[in-house]
Amino acid sequence: MHSINWGIIGCGDVTEVKSGPAFQKVKNSKLIAVMRRNGAKAEDFAKRHHVPFWYDSIDKLLQNPEINAIYIATPPSTHLEIAKKYLKAEKLVYLEKPITLNFDEAKELETFITKKNMLVVAHYRRELDAFKKVKELIDAHEIGKILFADIQIYQPKINNIIAKTETNWRLNPVVSGGGYFHDIAPHQIDLMLYYFGEFKNARGFSTSFKNNGVEDIVNGIIEFKNGIQFRGIWNFNASEKDVKDECVIYGEKGTIIFSFYGGQVVLKTNENEETFEFLTPLHVQQPMIEKTVNYFLNTGKNPCAIEDGVPVMQIIDLFTKK
Repeated sequence: MHSINWGIIGCGDVTEVKSGPAFQKVKNSKLIAVMRRNGAKAEDFAKRHHVPFWYDSIDKLLQNPEINAIYIATPPSTHLEIAKKYLKAEKLVYLEKPITLNFDEAKELETFITKKNMLVVAHYRRELDAFKKVKELIDAHEIGKILFADIQIYQPKINNIIAKTETNWRLNPVVSGGGYFHDIAPHQIDLMLYYFGEFKNARGFSTSFKNNGVEDIVNGIIEFKNGIQFRGIWNFNASEKDVKDECVIYGEKGTIIFSFYGGQVVLKTNENEETFEFLTPLHVQQPMIEKTVNYFLNTGKNPCAIEDGVPVMQIIDLFTKK
């Protein structure tokens, strides 16, 4: 195999800029087909992005022999079914987060990964320069021994960090698994696991003001196996004046402060303070897609395996008591 020939399942808003064009820009990668249940919209996407084939069903796309890899960008309720179908057909899979509706489905998906197939979880922030810098500072012991981390994300009901869709399926728990927390928290929790390793315990509390399965406020704590502690709160009923997006990692010699939706990392130690600025790529998933292509071509390691994605879903369920 010398080239990864992609098919996208679910060519919606996220694929327009954040991910879709990257499949055409990465070396040894080609986007040759897209699929959406609404055939007219799939055709429109294909024409605008110069993609040769378009389909209105996953089975039709599967029948294209040129496709050896797929990007699953549909809502979470369909992830398990589609991933199992394509893994069984020995296709390479790049899977959007959250990887499934819940922890039980994530465990089921994990059993489908064999030596004959490959799957990468799209926790793409791992490959962005700002978050790689945070890991570099941690690994270099710039703030000494890590003690605990704190995340505070306060957003109003209408905000700029959640992708917009026609039906706002993210607020339908049958489709999304929960609400906005389920949509964005996988990135933040994954980074904590990436930075600090395996977790020992996790507990949480959540509030659904409409009692409809959509968590408006989620508060969670994690105890990592290495003794590092974590606490985080996500509030999607905040006022405009209270908007916040911040993670602070506390060490014996200082702190590392950064945003999940900005490009600034601040290092504060007993001696000085230093700020690092980073530009976010136009196609924000491109660095991760490049690593994924290399892995699929056996020229690099898996940048985020299913074994990394399953604990994220476990923590989400523990935080929200699913």
